[in-house]
Amino acid sequence: MMKIFKYGEDFLSSSQAVSIAKGDLKGELSEESKAKVNQSAQYVQDIVDAGKVVYGINTGFGPLCTTLIGAQDTRKLQENILMSHAVGVGEAIDKELSKLMLILKVQALAKGFSGVQYSTIERIIWHIQEDVIPVVPKQGSVGASGDLAPLSHLFLPLIGYGKVWQDGKEVSTAEVLKKHNLTPVALGAKEGLALINGTQFMAAHGVKAVVEMNRLMNNADLIATLMIEGLNGSIKPFYTELHQLRPYKGNSFVAATVFNLLKGSDILESHKNCSRVQDPYSLRCIPQVHGASRNAWLHFKEIIETEINAVTDNPIIINNELTISGGSFHGQPIALPLDYATLAVSELGNISDRRVYLSLEGETNGVPKLLMKSTGLNSGFMILQYSTAAIASENKGLCFPASADSIPTSLGQEDHVSMGSISGRKLLQVLDNVDKILSIELLCAAQAKDYHAPLKSTAVVEAIHQHVRKSIPHIEEDQPMTDILDAALALVKSGELVELAKEVSEKEGVPYFGTGVEYFENY
Repeated sequence: MMKIFKYGEDFLSSSQAVSIAKGDLKGELSEESKAKVNQSAQYVQDIVDAGKVVYGINTGFGPLCTTLIGAQDTRKLQENILMSHAVGVGEAIDKELSKLMLILKVQALAKGFSGVQYSTIERIIWHIQEDVIPVVPKQGSVGASGDLAPLSHLFLPLIGYGKVWQDGKEVSTAEVLKKHNLTPVALGAKEGLALINGTQFMAAHGVKAVVEMNRLMNNADLIATLMIEGLNGSIKPFYTELHQLRPYKGNSFVAATVFNLLKGSDILESHKNCSRVQDPYSLRCIPQVHGASRNAWLHFKEIIETEINAVTDNPIIINNELTISGGSFHGQPIALPLDYATLAVSELGNISDRRVYLSLEGETNGVPKLLMKSTGLNSGFMILQYSTAAIASENKGLCFPASADSIPTSLGQEDHVSMGSISGRKLLQVLDNVDKILSIELLCAAQAKDYHAPLKSTAVVEAIHQHVRKSIPHIEEDQPMTDILDAALALVKSGELVELAKEVSEKEGVPYFGTGVEYFENY
C-alpha cells in the first residue's frame, strides 16, 4: 500500500517532494488541514462582507495597491491577475519541476493562512495525481513578489487557460478539462494573489538540486576513490586521527568513506614504501574540498526544507481582524544559498578536472602517459581533459551570484529583488555539467586501475570497476568516443554505482559511508 503524505500537517523533505512527483508517495489534505483552509477562506469572505480594505482582497496589486475594487469585482480581479502576470518567456522548464511547484504550493496553502478555498487546493491535487502538469516558461521571475510570472502560468489551467503536459505532449487546458468533464475553478477573493505569490519556482529548483547534489557528491567520492587506486595514491590523508583535529562534518564523512573503501587494498599495499612523500592536492585534499561542498549542502538543504514548509504568499490571513502585508514572498533567504550551492557543486567539477589532468601525466603515477601504452600515433586520453577543462571553465562563469543583482520593478514598489529564480536555473545547469566532468573522470580512473592488474583493490572498488567494464571497454588505440562518453554519463546520472557500493559493502560486512552518515542520508 502506498504511503500517504499529509499536506500542511507533515514536514515535507526534499526527497519526499520528489517521491510525490514521481508517484512513489501520495499527497493528501488531512481533515485538520482542510478545517484550517476552510476557516481561512471564511476569514477572507468576512473581510469582503464587512467592506474592510485589505491589500489583494479588494485593492489592486503592486503600485495599484491604493486602488479600491468593488465587492462585485473581487472574483474578476483574481482571474485578471493570473492572466496579466502570465508573461514568462523562453523554453518550458522540465515537467518534473512544474510538478514540484504544484506540490510545494499545496504544502504552503494547506497551512491555512492564505485564504484559498478547499476546492481550489483539491483541483491542484487533481493535477498532481492525474499527472496533468502545467507548461511553465523558464524566464520572467525576479524572485521577489514571489515567482509571479511562472506561478501565473502554473495556475492558468485552474481558470481554463494555458497549456498542460499530458501523455508527453503539450495540449490546451480547455481540451483536457473537456476530456475529464471538468469546468474551470471559480476563484474567490484573494485566491489569485495567493496562488502567484510565493517562492515555489525557486524552491522547486532547490528541491531538485538538494536531491541531485546528494547523488553527485556520493558519485564524486566514489569516483575519486577509484582514481586514488588508479594513480597509486596514499590512504594516510584519510585517517580519522587527522580529521578529528579539524572536525567538519563533511570533511570527516568524506575521509571516513574513502578510508572504508580503500582499507585492505592490495594495490595500496604494493606501494606503501614508495619514494613519493605526498600526493598532489587533487588526491590529498579530497576530504577538504569534497567535504566543504558537503558542508555547504547541509546548510542548503536546511534552508530549502525550511522554505518548502513555510507560508510564502502575501498578505497573510491570521484571522478576520488581522491580516499582515509583509515580505514573506521575497526570495533572498533561498537565493543566497542557491548561489552558494552552485559554487559548491562547481568546485567538485574543478577538482575532478585536476584529477583527470593528473591521470594523464604518466609514469610517476604508475600508469602510461595519456593512459595508453602506445602514444604518438595514438593521442590517448589527452583530449578528454580538454572537455573537462571547457566545462569547468563554463561553470566558473555560471558561479557569478545572480543574487548580487537587483533591478527594481513594479514602478518602484518592488525596489529590491532577489533574482533567485536565475540562481536556481544556474545551479541545475552546473549540476548537469559536473555530472559530465565526473563521467570523464570515471573513464580515466577505470583505465588507470586496469594497469595495476593482477593486483586487486577492495571488494567494493573491484565491483565498481567490473560494473564499469560491462558497458565501457579498456582502450588501447584511438577510436570514436561518443558512445563511450554517453555510457559513462548514464552510469553517473543513474546513481547505480553508489547503490552497488552500498550492496557490496553490506554483503561484505564492512562500512561504506563514513562517520556522520545520518547528516547525509536522511533528507
